[in-house]
Formats: sequence, structure tokens, C-alpha cells
Amino acid sequence: MVPLLDAILDRVPPPRGQREGAPFSMLVTQLEANPYLGKCALGRVTSGIVSVGDSIRVLAPETGDVIEAGKVTKLFLRSGVQQIEMAQAGAGDLVAISGVPKVGVNSTIASPDVTTPLEFIPIDPPTISVTFSVNDSPLAGREGTMLTSNMIRDRLLREAETNVALQIVSDGKSESMEVRGRGELQLSVLIETMRREGFELSVTPPRVLFKRDPENPKLALEPYEEITVDVDHDVSGNVIEKLTKRKGELKSFVDVADKARIVFHIPTRGLLGYASEFKNDTHGTGVMNHAFLHYGEYAGAFEKTRKSSMICMAQGTATSYALNMVEARGRLFVRNGDDVYSGMVVGELSKDGTDLDVNPTKAKQLTNVRAAGKDETIRLTPVKPWSLEAVIAYINPDEAIEVTPSQIRLRKQILDPTRRKQNSRKRISDISHFID
Repeated sequence: MVPLLDAILDRVPPPRGQREGAPFSMLVTQLEANPYLGKCALGRVTSGIVSVGDSIRVLAPETGDVIEAGKVTKLFLRSGVQQIEMAQAGAGDLVAISGVPKVGVNSTIASPDVTTPLEFIPIDPPTISVTFSVNDSPLAGREGTMLTSNMIRDRLLREAETNVALQIVSDGKSESMEVRGRGELQLSVLIETMRREGFELSVTPPRVLFKRDPENPKLALEPYEEITVDVDHDVSGNVIEKLTKRKGELKSFVDVADKARIVFHIPTRGLLGYASEFKNDTHGTGVMNHAFLHYGEYAGAFEKTRKSSMICMAQGTATSYALNMVEARGRLFVRNGDDVYSGMVVGELSKDGTDLDVNPTKAKQLTNVRAAGKDETIRLTPVKPWSLEAVIAYINPDEAIEVTPSQIRLRKQILDPTRRKQNSRKRISDISHFID
């Protein structure tokens, strides 16, 4: 690393900017939450000199309106991975400034005599959302320590202070919060972080954020993304077929070294759950990245790719005797000895149709004819535990994910079977319910 760092010092030009005789200005590129100082703004000083106690103003990114005025309470200089408290910094320095709690990313922090904001790169808007709510299943409270809606709301608001691509929207219910982000990975990382901190959550399936066309309010618009994949030539046909079925439009196919580089324009809906398929199709050798492109016309409904579910109809402990009979209907998600409850998804049917209610807790009746020891001969197919990415890609719109520190379960949003059947008769004929 030493030759590389020496070459950077020798060849990379120093930062441009007038240090003396110019007003202070800085573009905020990142936010940091400090438990003692509050919100700190990080960025590179573009011009001038700033000192602790100086008066500063926060300018809006595009309009230049004054968001907030204050004083520099603390000033930290970034040196490698360390923060050094300083009394003064100048053009070219990477600094963290506290004293303006309303600052945001791409805002301009400057002296009071500066009225024009600095140029910035806009942040891609959030394209999908999920709803976080309290875990209301019969097994709630057994593992986690963070259970209430106030704890979940405070944690999400703290995350939104520093995660610039995250938006928290209250839907009017005290027990739930809508979280909007840029993709499945960002939201799954947040969920995984919270479960490791001791939270218990109920998370709805991800949905795409639609919009109305400003020129034609009857026309619905959905987000499109540009996806670029680098794969081996022998699997490129399979990748193109999968993306085309997801309403993707092929834009480019070129050879790069020994790989095929494929570029598609595809609705964001088409990327939900595709990462795991791509990993399997390319045997882990493919590289995929995607970026927000624009909002375009609604591409239409997708083909149904998932079969119906087997729903538990009783609360208790799953037995091998009952699971052996249920397994003949499809694929199991629970093992012998797992706790189950009414409304929990315990498997997938092998045939498509309506959901099937099953009882995986049924025990074998002990009589003089049948001995309990015969249960030892039952051989069930091993069940692969759910991962967060897999369950997000698999979940149906009427289901929810129950997340605890040690378990990930799939359940229906409505646990009561009578209410669930009544609600299933209410079909939404258009996408007006999902338009932002």
C-alpha cells in the first residue's frame, strides 16, 4: 500500500479552492448522529475558512432558501479514520460541523453573506416501501427486548437522520410506520440490524411507489431502472429470458473480456426477488448492478410465479406425525418441534389454487395397536431456514414477515381465518390503491 499512497500524493492534484479572502462554503455529503452533539454535517470545505463560534447558514440545495441559521459549536477534522477536534479549518479539508440540526444532505453550509447554493448530485428517490409494525403474533415477546411501537418509531427516526436514502412516513396508525428506500437490499440491511439489536417486528411485503402523471392524472407512472449484468456467455440466454418476462427491454449486448455485458431497462417491480434467481442462474459468477432511471408508464401486471400456501389452523408444537402427512401436499417450511400458530405459513402447495388450511400439531393417538416408538421411523425432508433476502423475495402481498432476534417466520397479515376469507373476496381491480 505504501507505493500506492506515495503515488497518490505525487500525482493527484491538491483540492481546488480559495482559502484566504473568500467566504466560507461547504457542500454537505453525509450526516452523522452524535449522542452528545446531535446531528453533524460532513463534507469538504469548498472555499474560505471556518472557526468554532462563526455564524453560519444552511441553504436549500436548489432554491437557496435559508433553512436555518446558527453557530459552529464543534469542528472535527477527518484524518484517515480518525476525527480530530479543531478550532479552525479551511478549503480542501474534510470536516464535520455541529450546530445546525436541520441540515440535510446536498445542503450548503456557508457564511451569512453567501446566497447561492453549491452544485450537487441529486439523490435517487425511494422506489419501494415496506411497513414496520409491532409483532402481534401469539409468539410475540418470547425473544426480543424491543417490542413497543414507540421503540420501533424512535429507532427508525434515528436511522433516517443519517441514512439519506431512507424516508419515514407515518400512515396515521400508532403501531406502524412506512419506510421508503431504494431497494430490497437497503431495507433488508435495516431489518437485519434491528433484529440483532433485540427488536421484534412485523414487516409487510415490499411494494413499488407509483405516481400520477402530472399532465394526465388518470395515467399511472412507475419507476424504471437501468440494470447492467456481466455474466458468462453460456448463461446469458437464461438471464435475458428471465428479464424479458419481467417486462425488461434489452438495450445493449456487448462482449467485455470473457463476459457478456447486458443492459436492460426494467420496471422496479421486475427486480423484486430477482437477485436470488440471478445468483442461482449464474452459479454465483454473475455481477449485477442497477440504478434509478426515470418514472415511466405502467407496464402492466406480471405473471404469477408462486404457488399457494399451506396455512396452520392451530397453535402448538409441530409433530413429525402431522408433518409427515402434510408433506405429501407440498414443501414444508417448519420442522418437528417448531412452535406454530393459526395463520402462520407452514409450507407451499405443490399445485396452484387456493390456500390450504392444515394442522401440523396433530399428535398420534396412543392405543394398544399403534406404538409411539414407530414415530422414530418417519423421515422428513430437511427444511432450509429462511434468510431475510429469501423471504422478502418469496412473500405474497397478503402475507407478512415476523422477525425476531433468532427466528424469521412467514404469516398471513390477518391471522383469523374467517376475516381472512372475507378480505380475500375484496379484489383491487387497478393500482390506484398503491399510487403515492
